[in-house]
Amino acid sequence: MIVDNEPDTQYLFSKKFKKEVKAGKFEFIFAASAQEALSYLDSENHQTIDLIISDINLPGINGLEMLKIIKEKYPTINVCMLTAHGYDNHYKLAKEYGANDYLIKPINFAEIKDNFLNL
Repeated sequence: MIVDNEPDTQYLFSKKFKKEVKAGKFEFIFAASAQEALSYLDSENHQTIDLIISDINLPGINGLEMLKIIKEKYPTINVCMLTAHGYDNHYKLAKEYGANDYLIKPINFAEIKDNFLNL
């Protein structure tokens, strides 16, 4: 699942992983807010989610608060936080709340493939 309110993010992931999605290696679910992502997980669909990549700056509930909720309710889901900012206080909070990784924009899709999607 990709959680980001920027439409470009959905476009980039869809474009960069077009072959893998078409081959059925995995499927992306996109959410534009933490509320949308949490609703999806709460609707008993959480079993289908292995990885969440989420922006920190989201409307409403921010990505760090969403991370905290996800790790309390669904501790086996891997969550990577995505930000346009460097390793600051958000990094410390992300690790404290249980983030599996912390990625900095611009997105390095090769790193995502190598480290998270086992392609």
